[in-house]
Amino acid sequence: MTTTNLITVTESAAKEVLLIREQDKISADKYLRLGVKGGGCSGLSYILEFEEKTDMDELIQENGIDIIVDKRHALYISGMQLDYEYGLNNRGFIFNNPNAKSTCGCGTSFSA
Repeated sequence: MTTTNLITVTESAAKEVLLIREQDKISADKYLRLGVKGGGCSGLSYILEFEEKTDMDELIQENGIDIIVDKRHALYISGMQLDYEYGLNNRGFIFNNPNAKSTCGCGTSFSA
C-alpha cells in the first residue's frame, strides 16, 4: 500500500537523499526508512537510513523519493516534513514534526 499524506519531503531533502543514494551506491531494493526509536535526550530519536521493506512498512512516495515507515511509528511522525539545510553553521536533515511536544538542542531527539 502507498500512502502520500503521512509525511512531506522538501525539494532540498529529496535532492540530498538522491545524492547520498548515488554516492554510497545504495541498491534499488533499499528504501529510505524514516521512523523513531527510544533514546536521545528528549526520549525519542529519528531513524533515517536505507533498508529493505518489510510487511510492517507503509510505502510513501514523496517528491521523487520512496520512503518506508513502520506502521507502528506513524503516530509519531504523521504530518512531519523532512527538510535539508545547506547553511554554513548548520548542515543536515531537519525534522519538522508537529507531534513533537519538545525537542532537544540537536534537533534529532523529541518527546511526543
